[in-house]
Amino acid sequence: MSQTNPSSTTAAPDAGAPSSRRWWTLVTVALAQLMVVLDSTVVNIALPSAQADLGFSNADRQWIVTAYSLAFGSLLLFGGRVSDLIGRKRAFIIGLIGFAGASALGGAAGTFELLVGARALQGAFGALLAPTALAVLTTTFTVPKERARAFGIFGAIAGAGGAVGLLLGGVLTEQLDWRWNLYINVVIALVAVVGAVLFVTTVPRTGPRPKLDVPGTILVSAALFSIVYGFSNAESEGWDSPLSWGFLAAGGILLIAFVIWQRRATHPLLPLPIVLDRNRGASYSAILIAGAGMFGIFLFVTYYLQSTLKFTPIQTGLGFLPMIVMLVLAAQLSTNIFVPRFGPKVMVPIGMTIAGSGMLYLTHLGVTANYAVDLLPPLMILGFGMGSTMPAAIQTATLGVDRRFAGVASAMVNTSQQVGGSIGTALLNTLAATAAADYLASHLPPTPQVAAEAAVHSYATAYWWGAAFFAFGAVLTAFLYRRRGATQAGAAPAGSAGDGVADTSTAPEPVVAH
Repeated sequence: MSQTNPSSTTAAPDAGAPSSRRWWTLVTVALAQLMVVLDSTVVNIALPSAQADLGFSNADRQWIVTAYSLAFGSLLLFGGRVSDLIGRKRAFIIGLIGFAGASALGGAAGTFELLVGARALQGAFGALLAPTALAVLTTTFTVPKERARAFGIFGAIAGAGGAVGLLLGGVLTEQLDWRWNLYINVVIALVAVVGAVLFVTTVPRTGPRPKLDVPGTILVSAALFSIVYGFSNAESEGWDSPLSWGFLAAGGILLIAFVIWQRRATHPLLPLPIVLDRNRGASYSAILIAGAGMFGIFLFVTYYLQSTLKFTPIQTGLGFLPMIVMLVLAAQLSTNIFVPRFGPKVMVPIGMTIAGSGMLYLTHLGVTANYAVDLLPPLMILGFGMGSTMPAAIQTATLGVDRRFAGVASAMVNTSQQVGGSIGTALLNTLAATAAADYLASHLPPTPQVAAEAAVHSYATAYWWGAAFFAFGAVLTAFLYRRRGATQAGAAPAGSAGDGVADTSTAPEPVVAH
């Protein structure tokens, strides 16, 4: 596959742009990605203060998180396709301004209802911003060495953003006010908008103007909404809730209908060859499983540090810093040295195995612990494992996709991470709650000491299952990824009109038309 169809739109006009401009584009995209990722955890730290200020109940509290995840998760593929239709630079700037406006509205909210509405609006603009940011990166960096370095940084942010959110949320809540957990997005977005205007290039459209697949958009948005809502409801109401199973079943049926429609649609929202390619399918699976495991780490380690060890929010955020450092280090080593040499078939399973071993290490924690001895090593192991997994998976997930579909292919990365996080949070929370209840029932009377031990036991149960997720992911990706240099049997030629997707997933670098 050394050349492409002349009519293909896989050309990379940015490849000849000054290198410094491309790296400033990376800074801009990284800011946008950091804003979206950290928002999933920074608000969690602010919830107790927001609840005291606005006076909403514990039952209502979950909607501050759920409103965002429902809008974000259900609109991601639509947002990715919109960026393909209206242009990435325009979509990127609209997403930034919209996200900043929604954040300002939430920060100024005087009622619970307005805060929930602002969070849903944040999620909607985040669904446009997140895939567009990755698509800009995908189409800007086409030189293999630079692409590896850029995706190493982007993958590190995708993996570490949640922990950064915990630290930032603790500082803002303790030193300023809970509202600054939302206002901070306005500051970040303004800087990113300036960067987008100056450094993100406008790629001229070639060929006929693409059309939006309206039935496909409705089907997949409704399916993703149902799945995310089903898991969110299971987390709050339990797995015996008919509402949870009803929405999950509806989501499954709608997804099947979406796939059937995509096979016959003239202008499909998500061309199926994008996800049916073995390398990309393996990457999306890895991101989903890693998302499920990572949410477990942040959720239960945060509970453990604050509830059991009595860390302050700032101390909790600082406790995650070594993990972030290891993640960034591993991301750079992986993308610049190991992935070019060994490929994702080796690196992603190894990264997941390392992350799983870190999860197993956490299971030994007790009611009392020394941070340096008991928590620091497993957190560093987890960071190294995630840093070895995420950049390689994200880079491979978008490698070789036709420029026309870069937005929706990038949206699949975010969709996988979001759905994985929803699944992981609901499953691990339910398993942990069941383990705590069983422990209390078998250790009567329920003294404060027994309650503390039950909580730690429930966290250990979550870590065991988290390790199982990573072990399954390691086996699955080792099987799915193609060997380096292997070709896909019966693959359509690059730029073929049959599917609109350049099948360059087996090439060592993105193909550039001449």
